[in-house]
Amino acid sequence: MTPADQAPSRPIATLLTEELMREVRRLKVRTRRRVDNMLSGEYHSAFRGRGIEFAEVREYQPGDDVRTIDWNVTARAGSGERAFVKRFVEERQLTVMLVVDQSGSGQFGTVRTTKSRLAAEVAAVLALAATRNNDRVGLMVFSDRVDRFVPPSRGTGQAVRVMTELLVRSSHGRGTDLAGSLKFLGSVMKRRAIVFVLSDFLATGYDTALRTLAARHQVVAITVSDPAESRTANVGLVRIADAESGTVRTMDFSTPGVRAIQAEAVKREASLKATLAATGVDRIAVSTDRPFVRDLLRYFRVREHRR
Repeated sequence: MTPADQAPSRPIATLLTEELMREVRRLKVRTRRRVDNMLSGEYHSAFRGRGIEFAEVREYQPGDDVRTIDWNVTARAGSGERAFVKRFVEERQLTVMLVVDQSGSGQFGTVRTTKSRLAAEVAAVLALAATRNNDRVGLMVFSDRVDRFVPPSRGTGQAVRVMTELLVRSSHGRGTDLAGSLKFLGSVMKRRAIVFVLSDFLATGYDTALRTLAARHQVVAITVSDPAESRTANVGLVRIADAESGTVRTMDFSTPGVRAIQAEAVKREASLKATLAATGVDRIAVSTDRPFVRDLLRYFRVREHRR
């Protein structure tokens, strides 16, 4: 996959139909509430900058660490009664890239929402949390190719643009090319970034691309699932369609062969865990049957403790 495969950029104004604007506003309200109530501080603590930088020298105040006293400035002040300290601030300069799978399998959902919608809401929360911390945030949406690419930038306007692009109902394909999409991202992202990959990871052959990307960037896999993908009920004959290939067939969910789907799901989960461990990629597991904020918070706190 090359930059030529990237979907042509479109002016954001052309996307803002009345219906889309209402949906963006609803998503923004829900996202802001989640970030304000729980996530902003946790995100900041979990993802810190590359170091600290000097901000200013000010007069010593009770409670200041005496190790920060600037003795040269204090001496030049010419008074034995006044001391001055150096103040430092965190140098963040973080770039956050959201890689969101919107392939056909994401349209599946049996509880509260679909996997695609869940991925979009999680990405929106992360975009606003990054923006609140003055980090640069960008977006890549993919299916069987890169559908949309928004270069990283700062500001509230960028967060709104990311949310808008997440809600646009357009995709070039129904299949999943996770490997090609990760390769494309690696070719265009030269600056080190925190890369959140939001996908159901129902793909194969992406191990090498993921390992290569993780060698240069800080990659976190957000695995999006639905409980029905690993649990099958004895409901008899059911007409089902493959969301990506479009194949439709009738299956008998009371037969041992279909119940083997559960065993296949267990095998797929074990393979995913092994791949992430081998590539050094962290994981956040979210599901359509529970609020995802707790999953994010749990990971942020573990990451902060690890740091």
